Amino acid sequence: MGDNIVVISLECTACAGKNRYHYRKNKKVQRDKLELSKYCKFCKKHEIHKESK
Repeated sequence: MGDNIVVISLECTACAGKNRYHYRKNKKVQRDKLELSKYCKFCKKHEIHKESK
């Protein structure tokens, strides 16, 4: 991987971060925090997952 690509964790906003996804992000292209709609197995529906530290 390049110097600009990092591995981040995405946490579910609805169930207080029980569900996590790991995702690769290019810091040079995407400078702000990432938000994606992903399926949460605890909520059993699609929810917004935000980038965590």
